[in-house]
Amino acid sequence: MSDDLDPSDVELLRAHVDGDTEAFGVLFHRHRDRLWAVALRTMGNPEDAADGLQDGMVAAYRRAASFRGEAQVTTWLHRVVVNACLDRIRAAKVRRADPLPDDLEEYGDRGALTAHTEATADPADLAVRDERRDRVLAALAELPAEQRAALVLVDMEGYPVAEVAVMLDCAEGTVKSRCSRGRARLAVALELLAPGREQDHDPPRNPPVAAPVRSTRSPRGPPPVD
Repeated sequence: MSDDLDPSDVELLRAHVDGDTEAFGVLFHRHRDRLWAVALRTMGNPEDAADGLQDGMVAAYRRAASFRGEAQVTTWLHRVVVNACLDRIRAAKVRRADPLPDDLEEYGDRGALTAHTEATADPADLAVRDERRDRVLAALAELPAEQRAALVLVDMEGYPVAEVAVMLDCAEGTVKSRCSRGRARLAVALELLAPGREQDHDPPRNPPVAAPVRSTRSPRGPPPVD
């Protein structure tokens, strides 16, 4: 493939099908960051994410001729990778609660909503943020695989519901339902993260109303009329 060309995703996929040995590598390199972010958040740890991403890329490599152009190539690639990850989760009956791996910050530019670490950030603030991040990822890992995938794609990666429906091969209403149920379960699991709530502390409540103080003097009447 010539270096001065900038082919589209569709052209790269077609070139791969036609026997170009470099085309698929260029296509993968173009989209690997977001594909990795989705695999990592879906699987919960880098080892399983790498396996899921590899499974997905092998499947995409072999099934490229089946691409009909009904969706964008990137949407199709995400669908293949997510399905590969879900297949691994189902097969292993994985319900992990692993914290977010320390090396995820290496991929700070990957994914729509990935946070960046400021060099001047307060270490105490970073520690609190890391603890909350760990809790969020642990709670996310406890969700059923289909709900987790929908939340990762919609809420964490920022894809439109319609596009996620194509990725997950289901109706838009199904995506919305999975997101709604997943958010409800996360809300319960992450209740301690609400403002004013800390682990092992009672929930905040209004202080008890003190008994009224009674005056020992007789009440005064209205002022006399002149």
